[in-house]
Amino acid sequence: MSLPEDQPPTPFEVRLAGILTALPGLGLLVLGVVILVRGLQEPSQPGNNIWAEFGTYAVLALAFLAASAGLVLGRQWARSPGVVVALMLMGVGWYVLGPSGQPAWGVPIGVCGLAALVLLFRRPARAWALGLREGETEEEAAERGGLAGRRAEREQHEQHEQD
Repeated sequence: MSLPEDQPPTPFEVRLAGILTALPGLGLLVLGVVILVRGLQEPSQPGNNIWAEFGTYAVLALAFLAASAGLVLGRQWARSPGVVVALMLMGVGWYVLGPSGQPAWGVPIGVCGLAALVLLFRRPARAWALGLREGETEEEAAERGGLAGRRAEREQHEQHEQD
């Protein structure tokens, strides 16, 4: 797979954050299937829609996995959803650790979210997201518009050459 000429290579940190954000997506998918199987084996209760519950977990799992896949594949649109997933993991980890009283689950979930968040905000990940050029500061890249600015500059240059 070749990258467009204006897109820098994806840093290791971003790919690792993508792997970390895949874990809760897979966990949600497994949880949804377990709930569905158990729910179909038990007699139906009024007000309990097992399909809606499964669908909720499945949709969340697919959203997490889409963000994860985007990060692993080096798609810059996936960084913001990856940050949201990491923040959600930290919140879930805190809840499972504290109010639910299950530190064996809460600590790993919270650490996974914190690690993904740190990885997505490390300098290589920020430089990648901004399309930072060699010797350019983050502020200069932001003023130029990051990768979108680099594309616009290239298109203007190509248009100027054609004229």
